[in-house]
Amino acid sequence: MSMPTSSVHLVIPCYQESGRIGAFLPDLCRAMQVFAGRVRIQVVEDGSSAAEVQRMREIVERLRVDFPGLLPLKVLDRNLGKGGAVYAGWADHAGADWLAFVDADGSCSAREVARLLAMRPDEAELPTALFASRVKMLGRKVERLLKRHLLGRVYATLVSELLNVPVYDSQCGLKLLPRLAFEAIAPRLQIMGFAFDVELMAALLDTGCLIQEVPIDWQEIPGGKVSLLRDSWRMACDVWDVRCRRPIWRQGA
Repeated sequence: MSMPTSSVHLVIPCYQESGRIGAFLPDLCRAMQVFAGRVRIQVVEDGSSAAEVQRMREIVERLRVDFPGLLPLKVLDRNLGKGGAVYAGWADHAGADWLAFVDADGSCSAREVARLLAMRPDEAELPTALFASRVKMLGRKVERLLKRHLLGRVYATLVSELLNVPVYDSQCGLKLLPRLAFEAIAPRLQIMGFAFDVELMAALLDTGCLIQEVPIDWQEIPGGKVSLLRDSWRMACDVWDVRCRRPIWRQGA
């Protein structure tokens, strides 16, 4: 299979992640070499402590010696949330054809990131985003704590019912979308926390962008920042907020 010729700006949002990204980032840099310079990687530090920023800067600069596709660390002055960090990184796209993000913990392996990026079409009748999905099916391996799996299924059902979107997994931390499709919806995006990708998904669909869920291998890595009780409630409130604002989007389209 021939590799796509389009360019990708891949962002890794980070908050206190130097302890987990150290193993994942070198693998990711090596995996992206197959794209012959068409993928740039940008790590975004989302308001971490000064000591954490220094550790992350050292990790990034050490790798940049061998991987020119890895950009200098982008440091945000304050914590914006995962969505805010992703969008801040995407703002530096430098004309890339595609925008992507992947979580820093390595739950989505570098191999799986490369597999999904290789699926991007150079030409398509309709703009299409590729969202990784943690669905257990033949040939795919998903290792996840039972309580997180059950909570994820409840949340996905909530998203599907409230937004009338037939999505299996809206929260997997690996997504790829056409830059022009994102720029068309960027002014209406307001959610900067963990539920940002639900709003992103709904806005893309409402402007005619297709979304293809891509089953991937996924392995839960300890040390996540999401609180099952506190953040789940906030994310549910954000989904309701998206539901309430969608009619306004459509009127302004």
